[in-house]
Amino acid sequence: MGSLVVQDQSPPTKPSKPQFKSKPTLLSDRFSESKSLDFSTWVSENSSKIFTFSLLALTVAALFFLRSAGDPSALLCFKTPHQPKRPQKIEFPEIHYNSIPPVADKSSPFASFRSDQWIVVTVSDYPSDSLRVLVKTKGWQVLAVGNSRTPKDWNLKGVVFLSMEEQANLGFRVVDFLPYESYVRKSVGYLFAIQHGAKRIFDADDRGEVIGGELGRHFDLDLEGVAAKQQRVLQYSRVGSNRTVVNPYVHFGQRSVWPRGLPLENVGEVGHEEFYTEVNGGRQYIQQGISNGLPDVDSVFYYTRKSGGEPFDIRFDEHAPKVALPQGMMVPINSFNSVFHYNAFWALMLPVSVSSMASDVLRGYWAQRLLWEIGGLVMVCPPTIHRYDNIEVYPFSEEKDLHVNVGRLVKFLISWKSRKNMLSERILDLSYSMAKEGFWSEKDLKFTAAWIQDLLAVGYLMPRLMEIELDRQRANVGDGDKREFIPRKLPSVHLGVEESGTVNYEIGNLIRWRKNFGNIVLVMFVSGPVERTALEWRLLYGRIFKTVVILSMQADADLAIEQSQLDHVYKYLPKIFSRFTSAEGFLFLQDNTILNYWNLLQADKAKLWITHKVPRSWITVPVTGNASWYSKQASMVKKVVSTMPVHFQVNYKESGPSDRSLTICSSEVFYIPRHFVSDLIDLVDLVGNLEIHHKVAVPMFFMAMDSPQNFDSVLSTMVYETQAQPTNSSHLYSAQVSAVHPWSVSSEPEFIKLIRAMAEGDPLLMELV
Repeated sequence: MGSLVVQDQSPPTKPSKPQFKSKPTLLSDRFSESKSLDFSTWVSENSSKIFTFSLLALTVAALFFLRSAGDPSALLCFKTPHQPKRPQKIEFPEIHYNSIPPVADKSSPFASFRSDQWIVVTVSDYPSDSLRVLVKTKGWQVLAVGNSRTPKDWNLKGVVFLSMEEQANLGFRVVDFLPYESYVRKSVGYLFAIQHGAKRIFDADDRGEVIGGELGRHFDLDLEGVAAKQQRVLQYSRVGSNRTVVNPYVHFGQRSVWPRGLPLENVGEVGHEEFYTEVNGGRQYIQQGISNGLPDVDSVFYYTRKSGGEPFDIRFDEHAPKVALPQGMMVPINSFNSVFHYNAFWALMLPVSVSSMASDVLRGYWAQRLLWEIGGLVMVCPPTIHRYDNIEVYPFSEEKDLHVNVGRLVKFLISWKSRKNMLSERILDLSYSMAKEGFWSEKDLKFTAAWIQDLLAVGYLMPRLMEIELDRQRANVGDGDKREFIPRKLPSVHLGVEESGTVNYEIGNLIRWRKNFGNIVLVMFVSGPVERTALEWRLLYGRIFKTVVILSMQADADLAIEQSQLDHVYKYLPKIFSRFTSAEGFLFLQDNTILNYWNLLQADKAKLWITHKVPRSWITVPVTGNASWYSKQASMVKKVVSTMPVHFQVNYKESGPSDRSLTICSSEVFYIPRHFVSDLIDLVDLVGNLEIHHKVAVPMFFMAMDSPQNFDSVLSTMVYETQAQPTNSSHLYSAQVSAVHPWSVSSEPEFIKLIRAMAEGDPLLMELV
């Protein structure tokens, strides 16, 4: 059992009547000789005893009456005092599958709404910035589930929000079991999404941002097509291994980090796999993503592997291949970065009788064991979200059950078997067994029964069972079936231990910058003599960014320089976007502006960046009374805005200028994250052959794609002067800002002067000169 109940050993109760032996002897030892007294004499001699006895009897009767007042039957049935309690027998719930009435949404404002793909989160406070970004994930509908701490006026455009009151009116049985303040109220959200057409559910929270804005970047979303089923997926090998649980972080480059829910006895297993095998795709019904920034770690890791109040910012290898788990091997699964496909919707149930820190972990192990019953797989994917460390308290007390019981739970699940004939019955059977073993309480057994009935009531179809034999002898793996992958050993800057030997400070910085910007494409327009400076620009910025694409007035094939016109350079950007489909984002830069990349690390790469908070760069001018050029530009902007789709048009009109004014931005530097790329391409298409100037088109695009209040303000610190001729003065340059404008480089001596100035922020640059 999960815990032992120690009962007090009370002394034996005094029998109500004397108990005699079958053959009494020595009666004088038990009874004194009787006296011949009449009744009045006896009463007189024992009056004090009679009074005391009567008072005691009345007191006992009164106490018994008061105790039994709430239970009339107690007046009729006396219980033997100090009777030891027997362990309560857990009853197996009975479900009448043929008489479960359907549950339709008749009360919510979204009764007729349907979507194939849902993101389910819980919210306890007003919408976070991360949630606002999550809402923009294309093709996915966000569903926010409230609890007792959620503000009454909670609202976010584009989100389906279920308040406590609305949850109570949906008619789901599980509502009666859910705690008021916990994230496990997500169970209502899962059922609502299934009821409204879900085929895929992304289990998330409101503090993680999808990397690149696309869930399909690393998750496998299509499992039905022929190509998906023929896909070969890398899989851990069980040959020659007795492991039942693995740490997936090793595979993705972080040997010394372990996920919440990994048995602590497995933390020391940091070696990479001798070899992997492969398996056909199409059955990876549960997919666990890795989180950059603050991954899913437990309180032991959180409090022992960091120094002071510095937040975690751990990065994993995004190029490592996805990896699946074979039957008989498990991995921790969480509730804030995992995709569940239709065949695994039954596995979304979050237990209610355990702590919040243990609920999703127990669900994950429970679900994996049952997933084998239908031939399903769990797959772990490269980094899919970035979570920010808010330096919050990690309650160890909430995790104690995990650290004590999770190893035993895994062993129990591996050995568990069931003879039930339907998946729903095996689900209930396993919950029953886990309640008997003390991994959760009988409340979760009843909750499971309610969950199954609710699933069927909203129209969910349970998948079929498959025969499995976990304990059969496995065939040997031939050399042709072995697949080798040696994980990278990424630096873990927060671990307080040296993993890669001594690395000097400057090289350590270069690694950090490269990790942060290594998948960003820098698009640079060079107005000066490009044949003299192209190689220098690539030397300077190519160390940091994925690649440097150089545009100029004249093409040069030998120097890989592409032709474009600065006045309309934005029209060339879609061609570059199409060449780098895996890039995380695109940073545009003119050669008259110097980028201090070391001061951009804190910028949010999921947001737009532009100089909207630099007054000399972003200005609004009146159209009337100005030159005809402004009037013509404003007229073309108005024409394009009138043809925009509704979401672009609404955004622009909420934050854009009036019909009698025009927003102009110098647009020497701006950043487009991956999930806005298709928006920008659509907007460029709307411009067509119109001659809208680059300084007018770019701010129009930005205000149509998003509200300026959502732009990252990292460029607001830049030095921005407006003199016509750059002076390249040492007084102008600062290594403490994000960018410097203007600064001209047209020759090698000028480049050397720039390098010496920038070396204050990046000392390794001196190696270039």
